[in-house]
Amino acid sequence: MEAPDFWDQVEASQQKMKQLKSLKDDVEIFAKLSGQFEDIETLIEMANEENDASLIEEIQSELTEFEETYEGIRMKTLLSGEYDKDNAILSLHAGAGGTESCDWAAMLYRMFTRWASDKGFGVEVLDSLDGEEAGIKSITFQVNGENAYGYLKSERGVHRLVRISPFNAAGKRQTSFVSCDVMPDIEEEIDIEVRDDDIRVDTYRSSGAGGQHINKTSSAIRITHFPTGIVVQCQNERSQHMNKDKAMQMLKSKLYLLKQQENAEKAAGIRGEVADIGWGSQIRSYVMQPYTMVKDHRTGVETGNVDSVMDGKLDLFINGYLKWLSLGCPSNAGNEME
Repeated sequence: MEAPDFWDQVEASQQKMKQLKSLKDDVEIFAKLSGQFEDIETLIEMANEENDASLIEEIQSELTEFEETYEGIRMKTLLSGEYDKDNAILSLHAGAGGTESCDWAAMLYRMFTRWASDKGFGVEVLDSLDGEEAGIKSITFQVNGENAYGYLKSERGVHRLVRISPFNAAGKRQTSFVSCDVMPDIEEEIDIEVRDDDIRVDTYRSSGAGGQHINKTSSAIRITHFPTGIVVQCQNERSQHMNKDKAMQMLKSKLYLLKQQENAEKAAGIRGEVADIGWGSQIRSYVMQPYTMVKDHRTGVETGNVDSVMDGKLDLFINGYLKWLSLGCPSNAGNEME
């Protein structure tokens, strides 16, 4: 038996184990829901028979937990995309505005890592560039967990912040923008041809905080794809070869998503039916002054609890987006927020 065949079988076996674990988890959640439903029914019957109002609080608590669990498993049924089950790679890029936008990028990175932590997902930084004074100019990181891409694809687009800037001595209200790109970490080989003449591969020294772990060699990789202008980079792997493989995988994932978008536009018959990914595609606004509100402009979902959202409570918007997709992306949400 040849070595490649052996490792292909190992990888296939691992994929099957992941699928079995996912199915087992779903069965356990269903069993939990069934048990909770019976417990709630029993508590309601007891409260009615004994006319005991003290049980209302316990019933409400059990019902809230039941609804949250039910909503979670219901959302999984909406993850029907080819790569929804995969890990996700996110790239944040600060817009114009210097330190203010770099700080906003750092806030968003913290928000996503908090969300991932709450889900029990892992986070791995692939590439980063600090702001000149504070914050993050750009960062690419991978979120590892079941259905990570299926959930986080909702975050693809431009995020707008409105607040009184802590970096402005005059205390004026400022608006900052950060773009968020999301792609699946596709493990299998993608059938996308990348010609050598269409790309430029640059090496550079990995950035870091210094000390014994800083990379002393130029092992970081940046790949530029000329036909599309797509640029990907990776510096986190142990060698230049591994960084190049990861960057090429990211490039192919982006090209695959771009091809999907073009096909969807052709099917719609009108270019622009699918949202353009650029500085004009503002998907969500986070307003901290003069009032507090986070609003998704695609779905219309909003909340006044900005602090909760910044602490990673994104499920309200993720669930709203998945429902919106399942209904065929109705255009009932405005693109601007007054």
